[in-house]
Amino acid sequence: MLSTKLQSVQQVFKEQLESEIRRFKKYANINRTIPPYFQPGDKVLLASKNINATRPTKKLLERWLGPFEVLKKIGSHAYNLKLPQQWKSVHPVFHVSLLEPVKQSTIPNLHQFPPPPVIVEEQEEWEVAQVLDSKLKRGTLWFLIEWKGFSEYPERTTWEPESNLTSSPDLVRDFHSLYPDKPGPITSRV
Repeated sequence: MLSTKLQSVQQVFKEQLESEIRRFKKYANINRTIPPYFQPGDKVLLASKNINATRPTKKLLERWLGPFEVLKKIGSHAYNLKLPQQWKSVHPVFHVSLLEPVKQSTIPNLHQFPPPPVIVEEQEEWEVAQVLDSKLKRGTLWFLIEWKGFSEYPERTTWEPESNLTSSPDLVRDFHSLYPDKPGPITSRV
């Protein structure tokens, strides 16, 4: 008798719990959208909010980085991306909420390529868009450079030694006037 009463009470609790779960699920799913599905080879943009900024302040960092190629799907809500070599310290698996599909241009057959190098003293050089950061590495001054025309490519920024920036002294000077506390060229004092 006691066991049947316990079983009936247990059954009532189970039904009430299932009813509450259905009710919670209904309200939780009202504003929920179905996550996008990406296939290997698709191009996606990555939200920059969890990426360490190379800019002096996060406010200047782009909201979306990329495009990056999807290598494979991991689980139900994560994707493995092909990241550039400079990002070897970043784990390449990202949640779908951090990804956006790359929208195709409405202009047919439009594909923008990076600009060709400029010939300076019989050598190829790419134009510097701006200097983003500086650091000292083993006694050598290095600058983080954003290259002109490469804004859609992961390789748009690279660390370059000071000796590679002889064609852009104005940009280096502008950077140091904006950020005087950053490492800069050593000037001789008299």
